[in-house]
Amino acid sequence: MTFAYKVKSELCAVEMNEKCCKKAEAYGFLLFGRHFSKYGITVLTEHPDVANTMSKLLSDMFGIKLRQKTSKRSDGRIADCISVENEKDIDRLFDEFGHSEKNVTLRINRSNIENECCNSAFLRGVFLSCGSIVDPGKDYHLEFVSPHIRLGKDLSDYLSELDFEPKTIVRKGNLVVYLKDSEQIEDILTMMGAVRCSLELMNIKVYKDLRNKVNRVTNCETANIGKTVEASARQIEAIKKLMSAKDSNSIPPELREIAKIRIENPDASLSVLAKISGISRSGVNHRLQRIIKLANQIK
Repeated sequence: MTFAYKVKSELCAVEMNEKCCKKAEAYGFLLFGRHFSKYGITVLTEHPDVANTMSKLLSDMFGIKLRQKTSKRSDGRIADCISVENEKDIDRLFDEFGHSEKNVTLRINRSNIENECCNSAFLRGVFLSCGSIVDPGKDYHLEFVSPHIRLGKDLSDYLSELDFEPKTIVRKGNLVVYLKDSEQIEDILTMMGAVRCSLELMNIKVYKDLRNKVNRVTNCETANIGKTVEASARQIEAIKKLMSAKDSNSIPPELREIAKIRIENPDASLSVLAKISGISRSGVNHRLQRIIKLANQIK
């Protein structure tokens, strides 16, 4: 089950008591479908709960029976086609929602979002009709896709008024209104009623942040180990070169001591060598650098 499927399942289970909210949800669902005109109202969905929930809502609210049939999308996926085809039913819905057949461009009629409580219901209907969300384990992205450019811009403005920061892009002739910020996606899921999915997204985000932090630490440690190994190899090479020289007996005792410790502990860091030798880390480094300098002077 995809994350988007779970979100829509949770949204379909939201119970509404207020008639104004039921109307707002039905309005958002139908308005943002594939077609909303006097010639027909059509919404496509791949989620069976969406088809059943909306059919029941419209039947209870307006006594209208939706027609449901299975159809195939252009990409081959199977979807339920929900439609209102009866002319009288369409006229009634247009009257209920305050739309005129003379309107050439679809716009959001704010009178259908009567009260503050209706905001969540309206957005829920819009999302069930044209919304989708990417699995948060892969990316943070929630979007609404409208085939009507002006209607999509209305939705973007509406979301901005609710303190969201939507972005828009035209994709294949449709206007896509989307959110990328994870906290805003959490907020809109909660607002629409998908509280469990919002919490799941939060948990996934915490896990991803922790995993990224662990990876950064691991990469840093790996890089440090690589530097330690490279430095040790240079130091051991210098020690061997110095010890094989004719005048190796002239090497100071303190350098002989640290050279012996380094040879015996080729993988040790400077901090470990400091503990073994009983001198400071900077002291160990200074002596090893002296050894390298002396080795470089040998022709």
